[in-house]
Amino acid sequence: MRETLQQLTDAAGQCADSPMWSLPDTDLVDALRAVHDAQQMLAAVQLHLVREIDGRNLPIAQEASSTAVWLRGRLHVSIHTARRMVELARVLDQRPVLDAALSTAAINVEQAQIVAQTIQDLAGEVSADVIDLAEKTLLVQHADWEPVILKKIAARILAHVAPEVAEDTDRLAAERDEKRAQRVRGFTLTNNGDGRYRVTGWLDAEAAAVVNAALDPLCKPDERTATQRRADALVEVCRLALRTEQLPANGGDRPQIVVTVPYDMLRHQLGLGQLDTGERLSAQQVRRLACDAHIIPLVLGGDGQILDVGQSRRLFTGPLRRALVARDGGCAFPGCDRPPRWCDAHHITAWTAGGATALHNGVLLCGYHHRLIHRREWEVRLGADGRPEFIPPYYVDSSRRPRRNLYHRRT
Repeated sequence: MRETLQQLTDAAGQCADSPMWSLPDTDLVDALRAVHDAQQMLAAVQLHLVREIDGRNLPIAQEASSTAVWLRGRLHVSIHTARRMVELARVLDQRPVLDAALSTAAINVEQAQIVAQTIQDLAGEVSADVIDLAEKTLLVQHADWEPVILKKIAARILAHVAPEVAEDTDRLAAERDEKRAQRVRGFTLTNNGDGRYRVTGWLDAEAAAVVNAALDPLCKPDERTATQRRADALVEVCRLALRTEQLPANGGDRPQIVVTVPYDMLRHQLGLGQLDTGERLSAQQVRRLACDAHIIPLVLGGDGQILDVGQSRRLFTGPLRRALVARDGGCAFPGCDRPPRWCDAHHITAWTAGGATALHNGVLLCGYHHRLIHRREWEVRLGADGRPEFIPPYYVDSSRRPRRNLYHRRT
């Protein structure tokens, strides 16, 4: 093995010294993919070595307090990276199917970490057969999905492979997450000694929803960066509080939070709630929010289509905008992760051409993709399920196959 690794090192060195400018476009793309696949396979080898070192207790024998600490010193990586290596190595040792997927570059390390975490989360909650099926489903059906999207699917995997236990398991998981978030919540304002103060902390989903509801109206895109806008919004909210004898109710209205409710839930006891951001809430959190915020019910049918949007007085955006946000989740253009607050509502059929200002003729687009659509190279339409899909121009895809945004999916 040592000889083989030396050959790999020599070959990698030769590739690194090779000029890239002389490669044709197709070779350049193929080379990038080949290097990426090789990295994943080598990562699997590295994790196998870490597991063997960990199993032999070599770090302890060499006076290290843990394998992660030993790796940090040996490989000069952060302790966070070292811990994740140890954790993933241990899971791969117990999950040969996952191990094979990484070893053959069918998935990458980030994807493997998500699948491994899902397996660990399900352990003790469901049977081994269900865990095996969940693992297989993620690896076979969703291996082509990037980590952000894969993580969303993994969080709802039981709804796909074991719907009979999904509701109870999700409810318990939401309650467990709520307790953990409450336990670790905190806020720190640290003087950096150079005129800057560092803000750090943790909030649970309920508290984060309230904070976002207060900050978002002050975060409209302009020449500032997104982080600068949010920092300024936090200060402005605090200034507003200081100018009053008590905290105001946002100009007369409580913060408005959209909670998505499946239609059948209206006839049964509430088990779980879901914010318009996709965050899962326990029933207790939903009830607490209902006491202090303006909850707007958004009712979904069995196929996920919007049946009704609750009405509210003095809304800036109105129920139609809320319906678009609930359906699209943000910029609907494929691959874009811009949130709803950075998006415009675009008429699919132009209003000047007689297009209605209605849900079936609207789509959320960020500024960049809104301008792109108006150049008319891309086409947008609603699919059979009522969700937006985009037809690329011929120079992007000669087959012009419809594409969808997967970032904002909630199931």
